[in-house]
Amino acid sequence: MPGEPAAPAARSEVEGRPEIASERRSHMARIKGVSSAQAGLYIKIAYHFTRRSIAKLTGRETERMIEPLEIYALVAVLFKGYARLEQATARLHSLDQRLHALAELKAATLTHCEYCIDMGSAISRQWGLSDEEILALPSYQTSPLFSELDKLVLDYAVGMSRTPAGIPGELFDRLRQHLDDGQIVELTHHIALENMRGRFNLALGIGSAGFSNGAVCAVPAVHP
Repeated sequence: MPGEPAAPAARSEVEGRPEIASERRSHMARIKGVSSAQAGLYIKIAYHFTRRSIAKLTGRETERMIEPLEIYALVAVLFKGYARLEQATARLHSLDQRLHALAELKAATLTHCEYCIDMGSAISRQWGLSDEEILALPSYQTSPLFSELDKLVLDYAVGMSRTPAGIPGELFDRLRQHLDDGQIVELTHHIALENMRGRFNLALGIGSAGFSNGAVCAVPAVHP
């Protein structure tokens, strides 16, 4: 999802092969969050369950896996509100998991949030995306790896991640041929939330946490 942390994979200019995420020197965010040792009981409990949830999603537990949450903990009212938003989002299941993964990961590559790309690549693999599909995201429009619906969802993520956002009516109408209104709202929420996460993390210098170390990561995209 951002010294040098474990960077998202890129194409090797010399060999033309995908690089894989590897350990880099430790990266420090611009603001130090609230550690478990400093946290009160409510925050300690939230940290525990968040670590457990992220480990289940990514298949890995790392030292800096909850760094964004630790920074939110500096402002108690925001911490509680953000935690509730993420809890509600985790209970959304009407949208196909593959479409959810594609939309979020594409949005992450457009914000260039290293933490988001790192985590999103790991979750996408857990949810069934292949390394080839993850690396093909920059050229998804012409790739045979993606279905018509995949490409519509990715187009929607690109349109929402622009500044200003722009969703053509034709694209929305084509999405409605495949998804019901509730699924479209869920898809829109996932993309919007990923943009919020990415911009928050980038501004505060939160780097990748090592979820995809030793594995292929998505490539940061050129913003349209």
